[in-house]
Amino acid sequence: MRRTALAPLALVAVLLGSHPASAAAGNGWEPAPSAPWDVAAGVRCDFPVHGEPVVDEVVRRVLSTYPDGSARRVAYQGDLVIRVTNTGTGASHDADASSSAVVEYRRDGSQRWAVQGPVFVGVGEGGGTLPRGLYIVDGVYTMDIGATGYKSVHLLHGTTDDLCARIG
Repeated sequence: MRRTALAPLALVAVLLGSHPASAAAGNGWEPAPSAPWDVAAGVRCDFPVHGEPVVDEVVRRVLSTYPDGSARRVAYQGDLVIRVTNTGTGASHDADASSSAVVEYRRDGSQRWAVQGPVFVGVGEGGGTLPRGLYIVDGVYTMDIGATGYKSVHLLHGTTDDLCARIG
């Protein structure tokens, strides 16, 4: 099992290490921008939260497709900093989510992420292996997102940073 988990991460390092975002144009890489978002009190944190990218240089490259042309495996890389704000108090934190990942999009709507570096993860009540909240998960890990949205984070080496606690 460990060999299976590490193989996609090795692929990330090989594919992404030699393709910086600034050189992405013309190499099959395309922008993958993040949209601003809002969640009500109690959905992720005990208070309402707004998130907005303040740095967004993420690019993606489709590695394989299904017969119908839809993406099956996609590599992502680039700088991403999200300003997370408690809209009740105005307290905010700039969360660095700059990483490299390969995501497998499955036909049933589930996903498997192989990640190196920090990724922003939001979890609803009973919606994952992490408690309800907003997190930066950093390190080397995989994350399975079930067809229902349940998120299972499997850290090989890493940390979680509770963003609700930072801005609460």
